[in-house]
Amino acid sequence: MSVGIRHDDLRRRNRAMVISAVRRAGQPSRTEIAATTGLSHSTISAISSDLIQEGILIEGKPGETGALKRGRPQVGLGLNPEAAAVMTVVLSLNFLSVTVIDYAGHVVAEEQRRLDTLTKPRDELIGECVAIVRRRLEDPDLDVQSIARIAMGIQGITDSQARAMLWSPITPLTDIAFADMLEVEFGIPATMENDCNMMAVALQWRQPERYRDNFIAILLSHGIGMGLVLKGELFTGTHSSGGEFGHMIHRPGGALCRCGRRGCVEAYAGNYAIWRSAKMMGEDAEPVDIGDADMRALAARARETDGPEREAYRKAGEALGFGLGSLFALIDPAPVAMVGVSAAAFDLIEPALREAIAQTAGGQHSKSISFDTEPNELPLIREGCAMRALGFVDQEIFAPGIQAKSGKHSPEWPATARRAAS
Repeated sequence: MSVGIRHDDLRRRNRAMVISAVRRAGQPSRTEIAATTGLSHSTISAISSDLIQEGILIEGKPGETGALKRGRPQVGLGLNPEAAAVMTVVLSLNFLSVTVIDYAGHVVAEEQRRLDTLTKPRDELIGECVAIVRRRLEDPDLDVQSIARIAMGIQGITDSQARAMLWSPITPLTDIAFADMLEVEFGIPATMENDCNMMAVALQWRQPERYRDNFIAILLSHGIGMGLVLKGELFTGTHSSGGEFGHMIHRPGGALCRCGRRGCVEAYAGNYAIWRSAKMMGEDAEPVDIGDADMRALAARARETDGPEREAYRKAGEALGFGLGSLFALIDPAPVAMVGVSAAAFDLIEPALREAIAQTAGGQHSKSISFDTEPNELPLIREGCAMRALGFVDQEIFAPGIQAKSGKHSPEWPATARRAAS
């Protein structure tokens, strides 16, 4: 019995390695997969043959591989788009979107809508999320049976099992078990993800040479959030999604934060905080939603003249810099991606940020700290959710050998997928 178990485990591990290599490389040849995984050519050949027969992989035309080779053209292997699909749902401030993504990672369908998240009652907010998913699932051109996972990303704190939103600055509502509700409503395994964590997951896939072992993704938008990767693994708390960088205290008893506390990093660096400071409204002024166009205009004004607008960005940089410096004192400096509409104003933020970091214990090598910027967070959040969901399909459904024939799964496949998720 133990020999059989070990053999099954080895088979699952090897299948997972092959699928992962194909997903990472796009359309590698069998030779390239062998070089990446360390598996023998005979093992690669046997596994790829099984995965093709099961409808999980497909062969490209000779010469269609990820690299140019001399000699006889090699046949590339790709992911079969019809093998499965996943759905992502992103809920942010006054915005809701849903996307269906095929097994090869291509967008099949999407929908976006505006809604007032700050004032909607619990039932209406949940209803909006359920309704947008239902509309996609009722699309006559969509194979509903192929959807293996729903991944929902939201700004705020999610629980450690990725089942519920505990708290979010986009709504006064708390403790909403979105994943359970979607799973019960549609019978599809669902998960709840923190938006900044998903940005970090996406960066790992987009730029593995830069964002691999240790790095930070910071959201510079209406709120301030962080996705933290240490030793290649996403950092989460023991109970929550962790990484609540924006609500670390910058100045005790200071400016009013959206969370209701005072002195948080976000109370100086969030869009509403920069706007409040630039308009000299006072630190007790209630946080308000500031549109992206208004923030871009504010940044333009700050570049033109040395007035309160520029000073507001200086204060934001200072708060971010002292926070990062304290973090670097614990984990050592690491690459940082600044994401969101205010990342487009990083030229106004960076001088004060670097000056603040240099004053901390974590700033001993502050000149070596590098920053990248990405002004739109939604594609990263969506991509991170998709990769999390597709990774689940790879590792928990297809690696063990649950078959997919020409994109149509066997009758027991949905039930098996649900058991794998539990």
